[in-house]
Amino acid sequence: MNIHEYQGKELLRRYGVTVLDGHVAWSAAEAVAAAKQLPGPVYVVKSQIHAGGRGAGRFKEDPNGKGGVRVVKSIEDVRAAADAMIGKTLVTKQTGEHGKVVSRIYVEDGCDIARELYLGLLVDRDTSRVTVMASTEGGMEIEEVAENHPEKILKVAIDPAAGISGFHARKLAFGLGLEGKQVAAFTRFVTALYGAFIELDCMIVEINPLVVTGKGDIVALDAKVSFDDSALYRHKDIEALRDDSEMDPKELDAIKNDLNYVALDGEIGCMVNGAGLAMATMDIIKLYGSSPANFLDVGGTANAARVTEAFRIITSDANVKAILVNIFGGIAKCDMIAEGIVVASKNLDLKVPLVVRLEGTNVDLGKKILAESGLAIIPADNLADAAQKVVAAVNAARASGATKGA
Repeated sequence: MNIHEYQGKELLRRYGVTVLDGHVAWSAAEAVAAAKQLPGPVYVVKSQIHAGGRGAGRFKEDPNGKGGVRVVKSIEDVRAAADAMIGKTLVTKQTGEHGKVVSRIYVEDGCDIARELYLGLLVDRDTSRVTVMASTEGGMEIEEVAENHPEKILKVAIDPAAGISGFHARKLAFGLGLEGKQVAAFTRFVTALYGAFIELDCMIVEINPLVVTGKGDIVALDAKVSFDDSALYRHKDIEALRDDSEMDPKELDAIKNDLNYVALDGEIGCMVNGAGLAMATMDIIKLYGSSPANFLDVGGTANAARVTEAFRIITSDANVKAILVNIFGGIAKCDMIAEGIVVASKNLDLKVPLVVRLEGTNVDLGKKILAESGLAIIPADNLADAAQKVVAAVNAARASGATKGA
């Protein structure tokens, strides 16, 4: 789960992470009131959306204007910036051309920036540890730095049993070229950030840029915080920070129905039980020449109701030209899944080709239910067969559409 910058900074502040003073605003009038609570005379007005690259972005309503992060020097300029942002659609590298509507902004105190750095913490699956990454290339996307200047990324993996120590922070500080009081300030900052990361069950905390001020202080100028969804039951206060308007409606619907769903940009809808099997299913669809429209794991306890909801979410995507169901029956038996498929297909009046591969517990009974359903379900014997058949169905539908169009 992602949250907005201002929410992330407020959480990090509680753990002793140094951030600038600022206030969220939902209107130009609130933005002015927020600025009046800050010392000034320099203010930073920031669009709050779940996407990076805001400063370099552009507004659809004013493509030749300034971006979604603006430094201003008067209260009236704060008002003007707020009017230019709130309710407008901001397009960045991460939003795609559709952009995201800015419903709120963050008015923050100005900062005397001497240097811009990068600092990030993430769960590193290669080491099974929390890894701290740092770079002198602050303000740049870390993916770009990794591709073009990998030698400029410093990494330290933290043993979860021992936790972070001073030598971890000092190693990074020296690698970043920090000196004197900056090293001590950086050590305090990283230690506090690591404490917040562990306590809050984060997946990613990214400070970009992390700035060294003219006085040698270390300050988080931005904050991207993402949480482990599986741990949110321990953090109801954090779960309450979720901004539904920032989510794909299909993904939000999936959360409400206990489904693991991620929207993609392909044309074959996938319904699978088990994350590993779902990944393999998406891979083999690509192998045979098409692309998945989603990742969807119905889980090991899927029933008819959950299968129906899964189909409804998949078919709500206009890009879906066919559906592939790939089930390995265990706790969720094949006959139960088959019954759910039949019910869902009839209730939703399914119009796209449906390929089903069943294997595991009660597979023969499941196949019998599908065969006797009277529905135009395409059975598959194995995963390769299923992928070939669903890709062929998409190609046939495309060819038919082209013929009708001609």
